[in-house]
Amino acid sequence: MSYKNILYEKDGHVVTITINRPEVHNCISWETAKELQKAWETFRDDKDAFVAIMTGAGDKSFCSGWDLKDAASGAGILEELMDYDKSRIAIYNSPGPMGYTRKLDIFKPTIGAINGYCFAGGLEWACALDIRIASENAEFGCLDRRWNVVLVDGGTVRLPLIVGFGRALELIITGRRFDAQEALRIGLVTEVVPREKLMDRARELAEAICELPQGALRSDKEAMLRATGHPLEEALRIEAEMAASMFMRGDMFSEGAKAFLEKRKPDWKQHGL
Repeated sequence: MSYKNILYEKDGHVVTITINRPEVHNCISWETAKELQKAWETFRDDKDAFVAIMTGAGDKSFCSGWDLKDAASGAGILEELMDYDKSRIAIYNSPGPMGYTRKLDIFKPTIGAINGYCFAGGLEWACALDIRIASENAEFGCLDRRWNVVLVDGGTVRLPLIVGFGRALELIITGRRFDAQEALRIGLVTEVVPREKLMDRARELAEAICELPQGALRSDKEAMLRATGHPLEEALRIEAEMAASMFMRGDMFSEGAKAFLEKRKPDWKQHGL
C-alpha cells in the first residue's frame, strides 16, 4: 500500500512509522487514520519486523490530535454514526478513530519518539505505545477539553494505568499543558533527550531490543495486556497460560542455559527467537 499522510520505513528489524503532516502539526485526519491502521497491521504481520518506532515529521509536533477540519465537517465518523449497523462497528469493533488505538493484538515492542506537541489524540496515541521517549521541547496535554472533544482512543483507560488514577483525572479534567520534565516526573515518559538526539536514542533502544530473544518478551507483553483489569488470581492464571505456551517452543530455556554454562552469548537466531 502507498501512503499519502504517513511514512513507513523498515531498516533491518526496525520499522519507523511517521505521521507526515507537519504543516498541520501532524494532526490525524480520517484518511490518515486509515493509513495508520494499515501500517500497524503491516508491522504486526511482518515476521521480520521486531520493533516499531512511531514519531511525527518535523521538529515541532509528534501529533496534535484529531484534525479539527474533519471534526467540524463530521467527515467519516458522523457518516457511520448515522447508520445503526455501521455505528455498532465504529463504536465497538473499530481499530480506533485515530488509527490502531483500540486493538490489543500487537505483542511486539513499540516505542514513541515524542518530538514536540503531544496533545489530545496525540497523547492517546503516545499512551498506546509501550515506551515513550521525549525530546526536550515536547509538550503534553488533553487540549481537546477546550473544544468539547472526548477522549475516544484509550486516553481514559491507559493514562490512569501509566500515571495513576488521581493524576490522570487532574490532567484529563483540566486539560492543562505540561512539559517534558513533568512528563518524566510523573512517569508518562521514561527519558528526555535533546531534540537532535531523539531518533538516535529511539533507534538505539530498538536495536538493543532486537538483539534479545523475541519469544519471551512478546509473551510477557501479551500477558500484561490480557491480565490488566482482571482479579489477581485470574491475572496469575493468564501469566501461567502464557508461560505454558512458551514451553511448547521446546528450546526456549535450553539455548540460554547452554550459553550460560559454556560462557558464550546465546545464538537465538538458530532457534527462530
